[in-house]
Amino acid sequence: MKTVNKGVRKKDAMQLLTGKPVYTNDLAPAECLIVKLLRSPHANAVIEDINTDIAMKVKGIEAIYTWRDIPEGQMRFTCAGQTYPEPSPYDRLILDKHVRFVGDVVAIVAGENEKCVDKAISLIKVKYKVLTPLLDFTLAKDNEILVHPEDNWESLCPVGADNKRNLCAHDESSSGDIDKTLSECDIVIDRTYHTKAVQQTMMETFRTFCTIDMYGRLNVVSSTQIVFHCRRIIANALGIPKTMVRVSKPRIGGGFGAKQTSISEIYPAFVTWHTKKPSKILFSREESMTASTPRHEMQLHVRLGAMRDGRIRGIDLYTLSNTGAYGEHGPTTVGLSGHKSIPLYGSAESFRFISDVVYTNRMSAGAYRGYGATQGLFAVESAVNELAAELGMDPIALRELNITREGEVMPAYYSQMNTSCALDRCLERVKRMINWDEKYPCRDMGNGKVRSVGMAMAMQGSGISGVDVGSATLRLNETGFYTLNIGAADMGTGCDTILAQIAAEVLECDIEDINVYGADTDVSPYDSGSYASSTTYVTGKATEMCALELRSRICELGASMLGVERDKAEFDGRAVFVSDEPEKRVELFDIATASMCGNNIALAVTKTHSSEISPPPFMVGAAEVEIDKETGEIEVVDYYAAVDCGTTINPNLARVQAEGGILQGIGMALTENITYNENGRVLENSLMQYKIPTRVDIGHIHVEFESSYENEGPFGAKSIGEVVINTPPPAIADAVYNAVGKRFYELPITPEQIANAENKFE
Repeated sequence: MKTVNKGVRKKDAMQLLTGKPVYTNDLAPAECLIVKLLRSPHANAVIEDINTDIAMKVKGIEAIYTWRDIPEGQMRFTCAGQTYPEPSPYDRLILDKHVRFVGDVVAIVAGENEKCVDKAISLIKVKYKVLTPLLDFTLAKDNEILVHPEDNWESLCPVGADNKRNLCAHDESSSGDIDKTLSECDIVIDRTYHTKAVQQTMMETFRTFCTIDMYGRLNVVSSTQIVFHCRRIIANALGIPKTMVRVSKPRIGGGFGAKQTSISEIYPAFVTWHTKKPSKILFSREESMTASTPRHEMQLHVRLGAMRDGRIRGIDLYTLSNTGAYGEHGPTTVGLSGHKSIPLYGSAESFRFISDVVYTNRMSAGAYRGYGATQGLFAVESAVNELAAELGMDPIALRELNITREGEVMPAYYSQMNTSCALDRCLERVKRMINWDEKYPCRDMGNGKVRSVGMAMAMQGSGISGVDVGSATLRLNETGFYTLNIGAADMGTGCDTILAQIAAEVLECDIEDINVYGADTDVSPYDSGSYASSTTYVTGKATEMCALELRSRICELGASMLGVERDKAEFDGRAVFVSDEPEKRVELFDIATASMCGNNIALAVTKTHSSEISPPPFMVGAAEVEIDKETGEIEVVDYYAAVDCGTTINPNLARVQAEGGILQGIGMALTENITYNENGRVLENSLMQYKIPTRVDIGHIHVEFESSYENEGPFGAKSIGEVVINTPPPAIADAVYNAVGKRFYELPITPEQIANAENKFE
C-alpha cells in the first residue's frame, strides 16, 4: 500500500502549529452579543420569583431570558447527541422553574460586552424554594425525593426508564444459568467497585456562535462532534423547523465525548433566534468543570467464578450508574460496562448483566472516551487479577487460558462473532515489552521505594452496529485534484487525514491532492458524528466505497474519450489508458477538463455505509509503578501497551491516540476526582483543584501494534479512539496491590490511601 499504513502528517498540522485562526472563537464576528448564564446555587430548588428589572437597565444589555420566556407547554428534549429516536429521555427545558443541580441554568443574559453582562447577572434577584437534594446515587432508586416529578417527562425508547422511580434506565441480559454455574465453581470472587465521575478536561472549553443568514435561517458554528444531531437538538429546544437551522464546526480543540452533548449551543441559538443578532457563548473553565457532562459515576458488583485450574466459568455483573440531574447518555453508557468487559473471557459458560441508571441532584453525566466500558473493565479486570492472586497464577497466563479468540461467538457482546482478533498476540507482546517474568510481581529498590507491575486487557467497539451511519462525497475537480466532503468531525484525532489516506489509496494519488471539508449540515452528507469509535471503521468504509465508485467513473469517461469500451480501460491514478495499448492514454487533467463540457458522466459520488457488526479492537496494557514506602507517593515509571485495531491506517496518529488515552486512564486511576460538599456543590472547579496528569508526571508510554485484519473495515481497519483509555485503572490498581498487599476497589487511588495500607510492604 502506498498511503494506507503510512505515518502521513496531519493535513491541518501547520495551521495548528502556527496558530492560525481555526477555532470557534477565532471565527466569531466581532459584533457578537456576549451570552452568559446565571446558574443555581442550590442542588434542588423551585424558582418562586425572579426579578430582572434592575439588571435590564445596565447599559449594553440586550436581553435577559428566564423560565417565563419559555412557551407554556414547550416539549422537553435531550441534549444527547444520539441517533433519533434517542435512547436518552426527554427531560430538559431551555430554562426551567425547577433547578436540579448546583450550576443548573436560571437565566440567559445577552449584552454588548462581557463587563455589562457580568454586572447584569449580579443584579438579578431570585427567590428560591429550596428542596432537599438527592445526592447519594445508591439511595436514589424509588426514593421519595423525585429529581423529575414532572408529567411531561418522556422516554422515546424502551430502556426501562421511569421518572417516578428516579430511573433513567434499567436493563437485564444473560446467557446460561449463572447462579448454577457459580455454585459449581471452586472459587468465586465477589467484590464491589466504585468509579467516581471524572472530567474530559479538553483544552478548548464549550463554545458556540450564532448568526442569522440572508434567508432568515439560524446558522450555528460550534465546537461539536455531532453537527447533525446538534441541528435536531437545537430545533427541538427552540420549537422551530429543522430546515431553519444550519450547524457547522471549525477545528475542535479536543472533545473526548464531552462535545457529543449539546452543552453550549442552545443558549446563543435562543438569543440569536429571538434578537436576530449575532451572539456567542464561551464557557469558562469553571463552568466546564461544574456544569458539563463528565463520566458517569458507577458502582459495580462483580461475581466471578472459576475452577482451580484457572478456567473462568461465569461472570455476574450488576452496574448502578449515576446519570445526575439529566439523562444524557445514561441508558447507553451503562450497557458498555458489561457488554465490553464480560466478552473478553470466551471460556465463560454463562453470564448475567443487570443495570440501573438513576437520577440524582448532581451535575449531569454524559459521554466520555470509553463510554462506560472504562468503568466496567476496571471492575471485571480487577476481579480477574484478584482471581489470579487467589489461584497463585500469573495474571497473563490466566488470561491466555480464558480469552476470546477469533472465530468465536461472544454471547455477552450481543452474540456477535469475533471476526478479527489478535488479543493473544497482544498478551505475548506486552509480556516481552515490559520484561514481565523478571519484574512480576514487585522488587524492593533499596532506596525506600518499591517497584511493581500490573496488567489488564480491554476491548471496545467500532461504531454502533446497525445504527451509526457514515457518508462521504468525493468529487474530481479541474486540473485533477479531489474534494472529500464528510459529516464526521475531526476533533484532533486526525480523521480528516485518515479518510484522505483511504481515498488516496484507492485513487492512487498523493494525499495532498485531496482537500477535505467537514462538517456542515447544509453541505456535508449525513454522518452520525464522531463518537462510538465509528469514524475510521464506518465513515472510512463509506470513503473507500466512494473512492472506488469515483475511480470507476473516471475510467468510464476516460474510455469514452479514448473511444474504447469501459472494460478495455484502466486507471493508474494519473491517466486512463487502454489495457492492451498502454501508450493510448488520457491524462487525469484532461479528463477533469472534459467533465465540465458536454459531459453526462458525473465525476462526483456520494456513498453511505452502516455496519451490521461492530468488530472490537483489543488492547493489553501493563504498568510499572514505583511507590515510596514512607509517603505512599506513586509514579508510573513505564506503561506498555499492545493494540489490535486491525490495519493501522496511520501508525503515527494511532500511536498518539493510544498515548493520549493511556495518559487519561492514568489520571482516572491516580489523580482525577470530582467531589461534592454536603450541599451538592462541586469542589474541583479549576485546573488548580482538578489534577490531570501531565507529561512530567509519568515516565514513558510505549505503544506497539499487533494487527488483525477486519474484512468489513476499510483496508482491514477497526477503531482505536476509545479502547486505549481502558487498561490503566485496573493495571495500576493491581500494580499497587503487588507492591503494598492491599487491594483498592475505588478510584482514584491516592498516596494517602497507599500510605495507610494496613499490610503494606510485607
